[in-house]
Amino acid sequence: MATTLDVRGLTVELPTRNGWVRPVNDVSFELAEGETLGIVGESGSGKTMLALALMGLLPPGARPRGEAWLSSARQNGSHPGQRTNLVTAGAAEMRALRGREIAMIFQEPMTALNPVMRIGAQVEEMIREHGHALSAAEIRGRALHALERAAIPEAATRARQYPHQLSGGLRQRVMIAMALAAGPGVLIADEPTTALDVTVQKQILDLLQTLRRELRLSLLFITHDLGVVAQIADRVQVMYAGRIVEQGPTREVLRHPRHPYTEGLLRAAPRLSREGLASIPGNVPALDDLPPGCAFAPRCSRHVAKCDVAMPDLASVGVAAENHRARCILAG
Repeated sequence: MATTLDVRGLTVELPTRNGWVRPVNDVSFELAEGETLGIVGESGSGKTMLALALMGLLPPGARPRGEAWLSSARQNGSHPGQRTNLVTAGAAEMRALRGREIAMIFQEPMTALNPVMRIGAQVEEMIREHGHALSAAEIRGRALHALERAAIPEAATRARQYPHQLSGGLRQRVMIAMALAAGPGVLIADEPTTALDVTVQKQILDLLQTLRRELRLSLLFITHDLGVVAQIADRVQVMYAGRIVEQGPTREVLRHPRHPYTEGLLRAAPRLSREGLASIPGNVPALDDLPPGCAFAPRCSRHVAKCDVAMPDLASVGVAAENHRARCILAG
C-alpha cells in the first residue's frame, strides 16, 4: 500500500457567542509515503482540531473548507487505488476510511479506551469493522498479532485484561495496535507521549519509528515538544493561532529558525547547558479576539508597526533548504 495526504487551504470554522472563529486557518501541507511530518505549537494553536478535521471527527456545527486529498494504492484486494477529499467525504465514506486508510492515536489512552471492555475485544472490534469476511478465529489471531507488533509483552494475557490493569505505556501501545490493526497507510499521532515518563516516551518513539519503516506509514506527529520533533520528524510545521507560521526540513528549522515564535519555543526548551527557561511572554490570543496583522505581534520582541498592517504570507526564507518558509515580514 502507498498512501499520501495532500492538504490544501484547510480551514475549520466553529460557532461561538461572539461569531465564527477559525482554529484551523488556511493550512496546507503534503505527506509522502513513509515520511514523518511534525506539527508543533502551544496548547490552543489548532493542532488537535487539524487532526480531527482530517479524521472527520469535528464537533457539531463545525464548518470545514478546503481540500484534504487522501490517495491510496492497494496492491491486493478488491479496493483499487483511489483519491478521496476528506473535507467533503460523507459520514458513511469516512467510517469506511477510518481505520482502513487513515487512523489516529489519541492523546490520552485512558479516556480513549473503553474501560469496561477487555483489551483484546477492543482491538478485535477495529478489525471486525473492516474485515467482514474474516472468521472469529482469524479476527482473534489478527488482534494478537497487532498487540505483538506494538511490542506488548505477553500479548495473549494482556488481551484478557482491562485498561485500568495496564500501565500508561502499555495503554499507549494498545492504542497503537488498535490504530494499525486494519492496515492504514496514514497514521496521525496526537501527542502520544505527553503523559509518559522519559524512558517510556523514548520507547514509544522508537516503536513508531520502527513501524513507520516496516509498514511504510505516512506519519503525522502532533506535539508541543521540539525535542520530540527532532527525534522523529523529517519535516516540521510550526502552528500558531490556527496558522502555519514556519515550515521546512526539521534540521534546518531547528538550527536556523526564521520566525520569532519558533525561536521562542526553542529558547523555552530545557537544556543542560543553561539554567532556567526563557519563556515567551503573554499567551496565545483568543480566536475571537485576534490582533490585526500578525497574530504573534503582541508577544514578539521584534515587533514593528508594519506587523499590525496585514497577515504576512508564508514566504521562502531558506538558504540551505529551498523549502524552508516562514510567515514573518522580517524573515526574508
